[in-house]
Order: sequence, then C-alpha cells, then structure tokens
Amino acid sequence: MKNNTINKKEIEKFSKIAEEWWDPTGKFKPLHKFNPIRISYIKDNIIKSLKIENKKKPLEKVKILDIGCGGGLLSEPMKRLGAEVVGIDASKKNIEIAKLHAKKSNLDIQYLCTSPEKFKIQSKFDVILNMEIIEHVEDVNFFIECCSKLLKKDGIMFVATLNKTLKSYIFAILGAEYILRWLPIGTHEWEKFIKPEELIHILRKYDFRVDAIDGMKFNIFTDEWKLSSDKSINYIGKFIKN
Repeated sequence: MKNNTINKKEIEKFSKIAEEWWDPTGKFKPLHKFNPIRISYIKDNIIKSLKIENKKKPLEKVKILDIGCGGGLLSEPMKRLGAEVVGIDASKKNIEIAKLHAKKSNLDIQYLCTSPEKFKIQSKFDVILNMEIIEHVEDVNFFIECCSKLLKKDGIMFVATLNKTLKSYIFAILGAEYILRWLPIGTHEWEKFIKPEELIHILRKYDFRVDAIDGMKFNIFTDEWKLSSDKSINYIGKFIKN
C-alpha cells in the first residue's frame, strides 16, 4: 500500500547542510540566485488568476502551503507579500532553521515537520508551492494525489523541477555539481528527473489542468535566471485544480 512520499536518503542529504540555508554564498547559493525569478513568477500568476488589485500587499488573505519549504527561502517572501503561509518539510533540521530565521525576521509563519500525506488540515489552501521538491520524493504519483487533497477547487499549484534530458544531465549534474561545484555532488539523481509531459499526465489523473508551463534559463553573462521557452533543463508550471 502506498502511504509514504518521504525518501529518507534525500532528507538526510539536505539535513546535513541545513545550517547553510540562509548563506547566499554557501551550498544553497544557486537557490538564492534562483529565488527572484520564482518569487515574481508565483506572485504575478497568483495576481493574474485571483484578479488582485492590492499593490502593497498583493497576496493578502491568500493561504499558501509551501511543501518542502527547507529553510524558508520562499515562505518568507510570500509572507512579506501578505500571504498566510504554512511551510512543511520532512526534515526536522530544516524546520528548526526556518523557524529560527522567521523569528529573527519577525515573520509569523507556521512551520511544521511533516509530509503531505501526514498533514492534517482544517481548511484547504488557495495555493500550493512544490518548488524543486518532486525530484526528491519517494513516489511522485502519491505525492501529487496528497497535494490535490490539500488544495481548494480552482486552487493553484506551482511546480518547478528538472526535465529528464541529456542536456539536464550535462548541465544540472555534470556541470553544476562536478565542474562548477555550484551544488554538493549527489544533490540530484538524473533518474528522478521528470519530463513535462509525464508530469502533466500525472497531474491530470489527480484533477489538475495545465494553465502555464515555462522554461527557466541561467544567463551566465548577467548572472541571473530568466523565463525561457527552453524547457530542456529547468521548468516551472502553474496548474489549476478542477
């Protein structure tokens, strides 16, 4: 029987480097560079979908669940934009770091050490963030099924992950881990990467429809990430629950 999305090996891997979440020059440096494009993509798409006009706190009253929240790199910006944020992660160490940083930053974010299948809720969320998490879970089908149960009808789920291509193996593993040393060796396993069409197929089984899917590309000259039509390495999608 399917009852688990947690891959213990993956949790241990990230727990070991949890202290470095908020160091922009440390092991999570690529995520710090990645964050501005993720934040603007999420914010702009929520505003567009929910027809929000509040410029100062555009995500006010929007209930967001950040799954695999790590040290809170996305949870905190979402809170600053006005959202009600709950961050969950299966690593106790990650949650401790996230709680500590939120307290220092004077941000009211609810952080819990749990996984989607074990998470008991009183009311469903407007938005779910699955950022760079599905390539680390034990069972993608079961994971998406659990996420669907936590999201409101017409709610939005964002998924960012890596495509399973030769290019992603060369750039995301050989390049980023072995040559440039942007990430610790072993951060990613190519076998766990998922093609957009595979992901869409799984999402459709659990009542999601595709609203948008975009590539993300790193520009080595400007040292920043941009949205792109090229989905061969990194991609991000916005999915609506039917």
